Amino acid sequence: MKGILLAGGAGTRLYPITIPISKQIIPVYDKPMIYYPLSTLIASGINDILVITTKKDIDLFKTLLKDGSQWGCSISYAIQNRPNGIAESFIIAEEFIDSENVALILGDNIFYFPSLKNVISNSINTKGATIFAYHVSDPSRYGVVDFTPENKIISIEEKPKYPKSNYAIPGFYFFDNQVIEYAKNIQPSDRGELEITDVIKRYYQDKQLKVIKMDKGTAWLDTGTVGSLMEASQFVHVLENRQGLKVGCVEEQAYLMNYINAKQLKQLSAQFNNGYGEYLKTLLNA
Repeated sequence: MKGILLAGGAGTRLYPITIPISKQIIPVYDKPMIYYPLSTLIASGINDILVITTKKDIDLFKTLLKDGSQWGCSISYAIQNRPNGIAESFIIAEEFIDSENVALILGDNIFYFPSLKNVISNSINTKGATIFAYHVSDPSRYGVVDFTPENKIISIEEKPKYPKSNYAIPGFYFFDNQVIEYAKNIQPSDRGELEITDVIKRYYQDKQLKVIKMDKGTAWLDTGTVGSLMEASQFVHVLENRQGLKVGCVEEQAYLMNYINAKQLKQLSAQFNNGYGEYLKTLLNA
């Protein structure tokens, strides 16, 4: 399976912070924002990743992430010229995806998902699509999925005025190879974008959509506003300091997935003359 990390957009809700720099480069506590979704892909067993971004920001990401080989990954890059919608990612990435299945994660979504590896290995379909459901207090801001206690999907709505459930669909999805053709055949929405919800609905109509409810030990954080960005940083700060762990640590996930060995991790830790480097060293003694 391949992975797409969408790191486009102008980040206008974070102006003036994002006038000179991509939103996904700015820090969330002690790491660049993009480290968090990247580490989620790696923890999912995906190490062939395409970063889709803007022409203005692509060199920033190449400087930060390079080709991914330092983490035992392959990271390539593509440009989305205009914000034509999340679903356009699959059209841009058609050659990259080739004949494989693909996961898509949004570059401003942060997940704390300790059970992710088990969920992926036991629950993700090789045929069709899989979405997650996360309980929120304000579902009208999101795509919303309604489903039975047996996880049978009843309906999917995009930012409904009167939501049928409190379960939002986070920006992390798994699709089989049909997604390319589905994305090509949907029509732009009223706001002129190819909506990911329309792709998901197509899978639902074809009875090829599965939903996984994220359990109470997980967290999903959106960083699209100044307030939510601050809350995400505070969450990561509290969790890391109280539990002595790291959220969104790319090097750690690469090591746990055996994409890099102990010698390579030690070399990576030597680059950081701070607490981040010290944390990487503790992994060698775990």
